[in-house]
Amino acid sequence: MQIKVKLFATLREGREREQIMDVASDITPSDIIKKLNIPLEDVAILFVNGRNGLMDQHLNDGDTLSIFPPVGGG
Repeated sequence: MQIKVKLFATLREGREREQIMDVASDITPSDIIKKLNIPLEDVAILFVNGRNGLMDQHLNDGDTLSIFPPVGGG
């Protein structure tokens, strides 16, 4: 199956901003994050198809996973 992965802010450094990944049917956001060599503690927000996502939820063919680091500023 295929999913679209979008990375934001510092998570883009040295990685594609957006990519289509061919993955197994039982994949989770946590699995994708590990495949991209992103430390889990660097991820603060997940969206699946524009809605709040969970690290252990199963993704479906055609899903879009958006991954954000902690937000800073002031």
